[in-house]
Amino acid sequence: MSNDADALEKQLTAEILERVRRIAQLRGEEETEFNPGRTPVKYAGRVYDEHELVNLVSSSLEFWLTAGRWHRRLEADLARWFGLPHARLVNSGSSANLLATAALTSPLWGDRRVRPGDEVITVAAGFPTTVAPAMQLGMVPVFIDIELPTFNVDVSLLEQALSPRTRAVMIAHTLGNPFDLGAVTAFCKAHGLWLIEDNCDASGSRYHGELTGTFGDVGTLSFYPAHHMTTGEGGAVLCRDPEMLRVLESIRDWGRDCWCAGGIDNTCGKRFEWQLGELPPGYDHKYTYSHLGYNLKMTDMQASVGHAQLAKLDGFGEARRRNWRYLRDRLEVVSDLLVLPEPTEGSDPSWFGFMMAVKPGSGFTRDEIVRHLESRKIQTRMLFSGNLTRQPALTRLAEDAAARGVAAPYRIAGALTRTDYVMNNGFWIGVYPGLTEAARAFMADEIIAFARSRAGSPPKRMLPTAP
Repeated sequence: MSNDADALEKQLTAEILERVRRIAQLRGEEETEFNPGRTPVKYAGRVYDEHELVNLVSSSLEFWLTAGRWHRRLEADLARWFGLPHARLVNSGSSANLLATAALTSPLWGDRRVRPGDEVITVAAGFPTTVAPAMQLGMVPVFIDIELPTFNVDVSLLEQALSPRTRAVMIAHTLGNPFDLGAVTAFCKAHGLWLIEDNCDASGSRYHGELTGTFGDVGTLSFYPAHHMTTGEGGAVLCRDPEMLRVLESIRDWGRDCWCAGGIDNTCGKRFEWQLGELPPGYDHKYTYSHLGYNLKMTDMQASVGHAQLAKLDGFGEARRRNWRYLRDRLEVVSDLLVLPEPTEGSDPSWFGFMMAVKPGSGFTRDEIVRHLESRKIQTRMLFSGNLTRQPALTRLAEDAAARGVAAPYRIAGALTRTDYVMNNGFWIGVYPGLTEAARAFMADEIIAFARSRAGSPPKRMLPTAP
């Protein structure tokens, strides 16, 4: 490109980006009056300004359509933010969980390698893609119950779930509330187990002062718009061990043995000198595969948005904490009717949502209060799968196994009593940073008014006894 053409391109780019800034400012200047019962109160949503839009448009003008400089920059900044040596971007939080689980199957781990039929301890009260990768890779999830009011794994059941086939533990921090990492990490260390920490709902949460996502062999993140920061679709994996990094990169990038970045060749200095497997000596290292992998990379345009979002993550976390604390303080007056959430001892959650469960004898059911809130334009959500073993995906698998006379592809250690209780009686509302004070107050007012108006009345259907 000639000097004149280069100068013109820079001028046009600057003009475009200035107009993008103005568009973002105009959007920010729009103030929508809150009309109770008419203005939707979302459970989550993207929060952004001119920085995200400028980064996105700037990246699109570069037209690097896959992982590039923004990608590398966000990986480095994420690792620094979490205080870890390594972070690698992927195209979703679900892919992060798939990648983390698949990494445990690498032959590089020798006797520690997780094989089909090996067991992974987890909970059924969570998001399906915490568990689905283990089943898809032939592992056997072992479900244990949760506790109240943290809505997290009941760590007293870990030993009960242990068997000679146990190889790993994979659990999520429920709605940003850290599970008892002290107990879980001690259990894993005592029995030589892998720990995958599903941190998708908990970016910024701390346990005894340390960021969650940094305790396990691998931590996973989600950047879906509902989460603490967003790239649209996207996620990441975190780790300390350089050998784990090698495995994660290989499986993320088609399973290749080569570690060169896209568009770069021969960083090892012997691209045509390797001899691996039964390939002929000198076979191109860029097309040598040490794992059966995927293509799970994030695009540069997504990463450019994430870079601007990461700069806001501390502020987002503080807003989530404020909103959660407001709701917890306001709703204390109906704590006789609702199980209200509590942080795990020693934790400082960056909350994803405000979880509740209707108590027996309250005079109303979960379905009734949820229908009321939704009629008032207040979005609600269940605790994801409720009880994953009761979802059609797993009941069908269990039925198929029974018909063939083989064991179900999962195991339940003990009873899932509290899991079922939350499935039948639990729901949550939002605490995301875009929540206004008026919307926040409206949610609390509606919950209190409905609960008090129905207190002592017989519900339309009886609730199960509290566990």
